[in-house]
Amino acid sequence: MPITEDHHFDTELVSSVIAHLKNGKAAGIDGLSAKHLQFSHPVLSVIVSKLFQLMLLYSVVPQGFKYSYIVGPVPKPKECYSKSLTCDDFRGIAISPILSKVFENCILKRFDTLLVTSDNQFGFKKGSGCSCAIRTVRGIVDSYIIQGGSTANLCAIDLSKAFDKVNHHALYTKLMKRFIPNELLSLLEYWLC
Repeated sequence: MPITEDHHFDTELVSSVIAHLKNGKAAGIDGLSAKHLQFSHPVLSVIVSKLFQLMLLYSVVPQGFKYSYIVGPVPKPKECYSKSLTCDDFRGIAISPILSKVFENCILKRFDTLLVTSDNQFGFKKGSGCSCAIRTVRGIVDSYIIQGGSTANLCAIDLSKAFDKVNHHALYTKLMKRFIPNELLSLLEYWLC
């Protein structure tokens, strides 16, 4: 699928993304935070939108977009008061450059129709999580037991580290099947390498 006018990164999109950035987050490795962008001159959105358009056109990102630093260890919130802590009870937080976050959000907004997820996915989705998954499983189990008079067997697998170990080539294949524009696919490949 080719890039169309609907996929262009315009000033309005960049301004909207910058305006909705969360404040109070740590500055990136470049020393910039959301407030720097939000209180900058309005011409910044014009320049950044042109930069993002060129990045998409040539399928490249600045080297700085590939770097982040880890803050931590930060205790996981639920376990830190109820038991003795081990190394598994802590996590690090990766702090990425704020411009790369703006670019990510612009991609998500411009290509949202191509990045739709299944209703059966509960993780990494806004407004969804464990409680939604539990409710869905409970409804299915109840339908088998109460309505169907059957039994139900469940198997749970902990995939907590799966996101960090995703096979990039399998990801690219899935994106190709969704007819992601070649420029975006090449850009993602360059960014993740």
